[in-house]
Amino acid sequence: MTSNVVDFEDILNNGFSDANTSVRSGVRARWERKNDAEGCSSSSDSRKPPLGGLSDRFIPNRAAMDMEKCSASIVSSAEESIGDRTDSEFSEAEEDTINSVASDLSEYKSSLLGIDDSKSRILSFAEKAPAPKGDTVNNLQVLYSASTSSRKNKSSTKLVSRHIPSAPTRILDAPDLLDDYYLNLLSWSDTNVLAVALSQTVYLWNAVTGQIDELCNVESEGPDAHISSVSWIQEGGGHLAVGTSWGKTMLWDVRAQKQLRKMDGHTDRVGALSWNRHILSSGGRDNLIINHDVRIAEHKTATLSSHTQEVCGLAWSPDGLTLASGANDNKLCLWDAAASSSSRPRFELTDHQAAVKALAWSPHERNLLATGGGTADRCIKFWNTQSGAMLNSIDTGSQVCALQWNPHEKEILSSHGFARNQLCLWKYPTMAKVKELEGTLLVSCTWLRVPMVPLSFLPLRMKLFVSGMFLLHQANLTLENVVLRMSLEEPRAKSSLVPCTFARCLWNSNINNSSYA
Repeated sequence: MTSNVVDFEDILNNGFSDANTSVRSGVRARWERKNDAEGCSSSSDSRKPPLGGLSDRFIPNRAAMDMEKCSASIVSSAEESIGDRTDSEFSEAEEDTINSVASDLSEYKSSLLGIDDSKSRILSFAEKAPAPKGDTVNNLQVLYSASTSSRKNKSSTKLVSRHIPSAPTRILDAPDLLDDYYLNLLSWSDTNVLAVALSQTVYLWNAVTGQIDELCNVESEGPDAHISSVSWIQEGGGHLAVGTSWGKTMLWDVRAQKQLRKMDGHTDRVGALSWNRHILSSGGRDNLIINHDVRIAEHKTATLSSHTQEVCGLAWSPDGLTLASGANDNKLCLWDAAASSSSRPRFELTDHQAAVKALAWSPHERNLLATGGGTADRCIKFWNTQSGAMLNSIDTGSQVCALQWNPHEKEILSSHGFARNQLCLWKYPTMAKVKELEGTLLVSCTWLRVPMVPLSFLPLRMKLFVSGMFLLHQANLTLENVVLRMSLEEPRAKSSLVPCTFARCLWNSNINNSSYA
């Protein structure tokens, strides 16, 4: 029985297998669908992307591929491989094929890039950039230009500098102004008031109102007594220090027209003064420098002795830490603010070959000092006061009498004596000469009819018109003010015509152009 059943199953499986293989149901069996799913999962495990959802494989999309470009690339590589062959080795068929492929490649590049490969280049370094459209202005054209001719035109164009007037804005008469290189007879306050020492008298001239006041007179000290130096206090402009020929230093309250105190310490004339807040430093012909504290009764705080001849220049640094002193012994000394009577200078500089009177600290750079030498030296030297090194030296050709920095520009003004009596404005640090004004050049001449009277009886403002040639004062001149020295001449005849000649000088931007009256 069992064998009969087995035989029947074999007949069903083998006998009808060829006929039934092509006949399948529309719905697949469950076990077939399960086996197919397991087979797909096992085959896809090897192609799973790495963790993070990213894959480094690129699966090309044939629908987006340009087959013509691929063919052109293959042909071009083949062309390179046969590039070593000579023209005689090519057959006509091969040449036609290469030429057709090259033309197809050129047409493809033209359609893709929008350019003609035979006439254009993608990058061009020799041609100029296209001109801008409309009224566009290129601000960088001054700095960057591919035109050689434009560079030549720019280099030939001169830079336009600011206008510096040559005519004076104000001329003051200064009778009896002592012609002495070692004295400092002018001082300009921060309230725009000029103090001028004329022999035995100190006058104050207000640059705003034009008012002239007499501050003090030393006639009582003797016929040979005179004022040898003046210096305003730094802030406020309310106090003026006055040095005398007999070694005293006076302190005046200008507003109250009152002398506050008289300080001694020198045995000869006081020719140089400099303020450092409440400390007043004085230098004299006795070769000494004395620091006075004007607040206390015992005013002498230090006596500095290093010079061997008359001290004619003093200047405190803007930070109040260093005092520069120059003297007739050709030495420049730098002193610490805390120096005592037993102290020595921080530096003793002996590069000048004549007296050192002109001293000026730079308002733009710390520890920068400019100094000027006398007739035998004629040089302006620049120093690093921290190290004592000389930075530069310029030969001006004339005696250097005074130096003044421009607070708004990196410029320095120098006034000179023998031999040319000129004013020079220099650009720092190049020391290019910006402007030069000759001190004795004739600018204008007017004639006035005056009565025949002695000049001593004429008022101060009248002396301006009856004076002779005005000469630039050699020893005292700053950027803000100019005072001129005149040589007086008696009128030769009654009601005669007397020339009034003006010298050339620098301007003052704070003074208007009204006449001096």
